Amino acid sequence: MNLTGKFYGIGAKEYVASVRSNKNIAMYSRSKILTLLIGGLALFPLNTVSVNAQSKLTNQSKVFINGIGSVQVGMTVAQASRAAGTRFVSEGYDSNPQCYYIEPQGSPKDVAFMVSNGRIARVDIFKGSISTAKGAKIGDTEARIKSLYPGQIRVSKHKYTNGHYLTFVPRDASDKNYRLVFETDGKRVTQFRSGKLPEVEFIEGCS
Repeated sequence: MNLTGKFYGIGAKEYVASVRSNKNIAMYSRSKILTLLIGGLALFPLNTVSVNAQSKLTNQSKVFINGIGSVQVGMTVAQASRAAGTRFVSEGYDSNPQCYYIEPQGSPKDVAFMVSNGRIARVDIFKGSISTAKGAKIGDTEARIKSLYPGQIRVSKHKYTNGHYLTFVPRDASDKNYRLVFETDGKRVTQFRSGKLPEVEFIEGCS
């Protein structure tokens, strides 16, 4: 005992207290690490579910200049199906396999994708509440569209009605080949689409 005390420069009682203290600290550290690990494992499945839920195509999915939700222009139909978490049904493939439309089997309704040369070229929104990332949607006034995209809306006369085409032209050079096109009745948006040039500006789709 004297040797121990002499070696550490402390008395026996102080030495024993020091050892106990170190053991307590070690036990606390191990307990804290286990708690963090368990907490991390508990959170992991929740994060995984969240990511999967966000990738599935729904009425809450947002339209961007290059697609909607996780479905992007340039994807094959198989890639788009995996990204959307749903199967697609085609229409018009037999008459024109170079350009046709596919729609989600089930929901969301009133959404269609143009397939050009085997890849997604544009997305069309015909009805419903689906909106762009900025919040633009069917039923919005022409003034609202212009306010959401200040200085970037090109207005042209509609080919068949008294309405207009309000075309969003991006400023970023990397987005120069993409557009958002809002069709209106002269007052409000009746449908809209996004995608790459030249397909996004085809007035009659694949016709």
